[in-house]
Amino acid sequence: MGRVRGRQAVEELLVDWSVAQPLPDRRLPVSLLTREQKAAELQRVQARRAMDAAYEAELVLGLADDTPDTLDPPADQPGARRGSWAPEPELPGVSQFFPAELAVVLNCGRRSAANLAQRAWVFREHLPATWAALAAGALDEPRAKVLADVLGLTSPALARQVEAQVLAEASGLSTGRLRARALALLLKLDASAVDARRKSAKRQADVRTYPSQLEGMATLAAELPADEAAEAFDLIDQLARMAKADGDDRPIGQIRAEVCFLLLRRPADHGLPGVTANVTVTAALDALEGTAATPGAVNGLPITAAHVRELLARLAALGLRAPEGASLTCALTDGDGRLLATATLEQLARAARRGCPDHPDSQCTCPVLDRPPPTEAHDPTAAQHAFLTTRDRACRFPNCGQRTGWADRDHVLPQAHGGPTDCANLCCLCRSHHRLKTLARGWRFVMDPDGTLHVTTPSGVTRTTRPPGMRPPATDRPPAEGGGSSPPPDDDPPPF
Repeated sequence: MGRVRGRQAVEELLVDWSVAQPLPDRRLPVSLLTREQKAAELQRVQARRAMDAAYEAELVLGLADDTPDTLDPPADQPGARRGSWAPEPELPGVSQFFPAELAVVLNCGRRSAANLAQRAWVFREHLPATWAALAAGALDEPRAKVLADVLGLTSPALARQVEAQVLAEASGLSTGRLRARALALLLKLDASAVDARRKSAKRQADVRTYPSQLEGMATLAAELPADEAAEAFDLIDQLARMAKADGDDRPIGQIRAEVCFLLLRRPADHGLPGVTANVTVTAALDALEGTAATPGAVNGLPITAAHVRELLARLAALGLRAPEGASLTCALTDGDGRLLATATLEQLARAARRGCPDHPDSQCTCPVLDRPPPTEAHDPTAAQHAFLTTRDRACRFPNCGQRTGWADRDHVLPQAHGGPTDCANLCCLCRSHHRLKTLARGWRFVMDPDGTLHVTTPSGVTRTTRPPGMRPPATDRPPAEGGGSSPPPDDDPPPF
């Protein structure tokens, strides 16, 4: 028995060594290749990419098999999954928290990770011949994805029927024609599966914004049923063309974009109560003054009375005032972008009048503004809430970005384990990632005093997120000890 265990230990060490080795680079200089060789090499790269995709799917499923749902909260216990807290498709028998772990491992968004896991599961359960062709490099990854996406919601038996009829010709069809061919066969064999795809797509529909490659621009996209999307575009196009006919000389696309925005802001005859949009604008003071093109900061750690008076003078010179129905909050940072304090113009004025009672301004380095003090209560104070919202701006889980209006203020080191209700121990987590931190086993969350958050998965992968605008240090420090998952509280507050 001792010899068997010793052999297993050696094998595990060899596997660890193999995985840690750098990827081989056998590529020849392109300049040495003929035209024909370059074309052949491109085909080889495509085949290699397909083989890697098949291996990736196998690895994803192996990691999923290591993450069973046996430790997830049962339906009758506090913290059980309800509603849309984790809307991505689930894998049978796999923990609901697995997509989040896969997202951290791959350094991508949870939706992308969930789709990758779902596709891998479809390959194994529905399309084994497609998976085998992918692993052999005989079918490229985009066409394999088409078959997985089309046939993922039907039964394995029907999926394999369609696969048997289209796989042989798949490489000779464009991805669009392959999708149409597979859908036509599926509709012939199982019309209900096509309807299930449509209903699933409607449940996952959303409105999203994407940053544009053009400075100051972004894309607003809505996923709609095809008939509704066609109707909406036709309405926008008609209104834009009417404006064009009335003499608007701008490009028609620009007019369409403005019409869309105006319809969203001032919809006609909707019968709903008025809604005010909440928009947060963050700007660096020196950038507003025109003295710098990069985000600025307040130099020096303490926010002294002299600093406050200087800020007030600069703000007054800019003529900054809170718009009607809105607020103006000043975020005071140090030279590395760490948030030191938040204050309104009125609070700045009071701090300037009060000053430091012990020292003259010329000699004083005592802070008159600081981050909010800790509280003995579990819930953050209003001042802490404002500080955290300004510092984090979104969910701090790696690659999440859910806005703070939909996020909880979480104790990184749980209060039940001695964690204080202090801004150095609080961060914004969306409801889904708050549930993960509280309920999922094996995760580790550690936060530095400046708000830098380190998240470690059960598989040992660590990602670090910093508050927006904070500059990373020259060398990252390893996460300090502490933190961890908190047990479900008895009174079942958020995130449950």
